[in-house]
Amino acid sequence: MEMSLVLIKPDAMERGLAGTIICRLEGLGLKLVALKMLHMDKALAERHYAPHREKPFFPSLLAYISSAPIAAAVFEGEGAVELIRKAMGATDPARAEAGTIRADFGLDIEHNAVHGSDSPATAEEEIRLFFSEDEIYNYHR
Repeated sequence: MEMSLVLIKPDAMERGLAGTIICRLEGLGLKLVALKMLHMDKALAERHYAPHREKPFFPSLLAYISSAPIAAAVFEGEGAVELIRKAMGATDPARAEAGTIRADFGLDIEHNAVHGSDSPATAEEEIRLFFSEDEIYNYHR
């Protein structure tokens, strides 16, 4: 089974949307196999967003993602990465399809409620940044 990392970002946490977002993803048949709340420090933010290091928005992204606690989750399921990407919608909530998480809860391109892995390979790397193997649970759903 494929796994994907989902981060519920500060703007969604501050508006009490963590449970709603998790519920939506579980409602797609995905299994929640890991969950934790944390305050992402600058070092972890820099590692997580390393692919964007040279982009002009990198400093504001680091400031935003470390501004308040986040919820980090791992979901498992057939085609989990693609399923989560479709459920999240476009990065810019103004361009996200109606009914997606970002269209419903995103405020703008930076404050867009959630992050999801963009490929199975990226998911493996991102999951390792946030979870140890013993924090990922295998159970029957």
